[in-house]
Amino acid sequence: MGKANKRKTPKPPSHPYNKSAHSPSKLNPPKSKAKHPQSHPRRPTIPFSASDRILLVGEGDFSFAHSLLTHHACTSLTATSYDPLPVLQKKYSQAASHIQDLEAAEQTVLHGIDATRLGHPTAGGGKKLGRAGGFDRVIFNFPHTGGLTKDVNRQVRANQELLVGFFKSAMSLLRSSRTRPDRDAGEESEAGGPTIIMTLFAGQPYELWNVRDLARHVGLVVQRSFRFEWEVYPGYQHRRTLGNVEGGGGWKGEERSARTFIFEVPEVDDWRKVREKQLRKAREDEDEED
Repeated sequence: MGKANKRKTPKPPSHPYNKSAHSPSKLNPPKSKAKHPQSHPRRPTIPFSASDRILLVGEGDFSFAHSLLTHHACTSLTATSYDPLPVLQKKYSQAASHIQDLEAAEQTVLHGIDATRLGHPTAGGGKKLGRAGGFDRVIFNFPHTGGLTKDVNRQVRANQELLVGFFKSAMSLLRSSRTRPDRDAGEESEAGGPTIIMTLFAGQPYELWNVRDLARHVGLVVQRSFRFEWEVYPGYQHRRTLGNVEGGGGWKGEERSARTFIFEVPEVDDWRKVREKQLRKAREDEDEED
């Protein structure tokens, strides 16, 4: 018998990656742990600086103004309410302590100020603000006419009229240029040039108001918008137009999502023309009433 042929086991082809897992290779070095970049906490957006001259419109219990004073070190505040003081005190019992702290810090507090008549020579308390003027920021948080009607369309139109009236009257109270007499030449607010700032709740019916279009209609430019962060303003509590809810019931604004919109005048140096036009219109209205 001939010798049985032994079957030879074929050798695997030589390949640089066919190395033992225990023998390191220059072509396949051991993997190093990936380094993840450190995440830094995002800084909240604050659309004003402590040195700005700030006009607050439509304050309820003055808790927002109080937060700007105590937590943001703002020292040039003019805080206003639509309600006269006696009405305000009945609506918001907590307002008294906030007003007391503001006035003790020599901040200006005014009552009976109509957001659509800011700077008006005779009506809506605007004469007091007309003398002040030159604000870096005009802020109106959560404007609302109150429950005038259950008709959604009529309610939307009423609030749109409020917003348009506010925008028109607020434009004339912005400072005239990027510098102020109490600042050195070329020195600017950390928050930039003069702006009008408005915060609205997200969702319906507020999105039906079309705040961006209303602002453009009166000649404002939408600079930007961002999520309103309640925690940035310790002590601030949203108050309903009708006043406190007895027993503390009802929804809380602080639990709702909201958005802040920043508007600016395209050419701030033309603010005098806007002011003169509004004063002429006011005089014409008075003549018609007579």
